[in-house]
Amino acid sequence: MDFLYAETTIAATISYILMIVAFKLSHIRKFHISVMSACMIFDLLMPFYLYLNRDWYGRLIEGGEILNFLIWMHIGLVITVFILYFMQIIAGRKILAGEASRDDHSAQGKGILLARFIMILTGALLYEAEKVA
Repeated sequence: MDFLYAETTIAATISYILMIVAFKLSHIRKFHISVMSACMIFDLLMPFYLYLNRDWYGRLIEGGEILNFLIWMHIGLVITVFILYFMQIIAGRKILAGEASRDDHSAQGKGILLARFIMILTGALLYEAEKVA
């Protein structure tokens, strides 16, 4: 199943590009909300997919990579992005209700784009090619 690593990185990169497009086209409200929501759902489901399709015990415990700084940095970025998503959803709902300005929402969006870029980069750096016997 190691051959799937490249596909997950490519899928994450494509979703990131879609997120940038939706950020730039925020004035098209339905497009913006639907693409951003889809990207958030993609990111929320990715850990479950990876858990079901990777030998985490073998790599982290038996392979001794549990102490790898890059893995912990990636996990920290995942948690950061999820927290930013939560804050972004709250800010977006307030904008739709007419209770908040778009400046905070836009600033949070830029933070999400930066954190998500680094998260995808660290995920790609953790790529381990299939070992050929």
